[in-house]
Amino acid sequence: MDYLDGIGAHWVWITLGLLLGALEMLVPGVYLIWLAVAAILTGVLTAVVDISVPLQILNFASLSLIAVFSARRWINVSPIESADPLLNRRGARMVGQTGTVTEAIEHGSGRVHIGDSDWIARGPDIALGERIRVVGSEGSALLVEPLATLIADKGGEPSPQAD
Repeated sequence: MDYLDGIGAHWVWITLGLLLGALEMLVPGVYLIWLAVAAILTGVLTAVVDISVPLQILNFASLSLIAVFSARRWINVSPIESADPLLNRRGARMVGQTGTVTEAIEHGSGRVHIGDSDWIARGPDIALGERIRVVGSEGSALLVEPLATLIADKGGEPSPQAD
């Protein structure tokens, strides 16, 4: 029985590949494009070598697996570099900023005010109102050190930097 009214099977595969390619633009993710490539390759192979439907499906499944795993490996080996690697790491962006202790840092934990925000801070014991400098981040907490200690180590004066 011919359900496709004489349309060649290769056109069905190529159309499926183009539809999957179009869906890739609408649906988040990066997997449909590889299925589209496999469908188009199956359509080309079916046009060149007349193969049965079960072999076409097996060919599509095999090419899909090969394409997806090859692309995954290639992306892991050469990842896409971000123009701003700290984009979603606000704590890491704060490194080097200075601020004021708003809740004394005792037993390793307290709060600091930097810019227009209060942050959870971790570091050595620092009294309320002292100036600090951010030296790192750990999750949502900032790792801080007293500004006076850092200045004494460098033997200089603090640079005026806005909170």
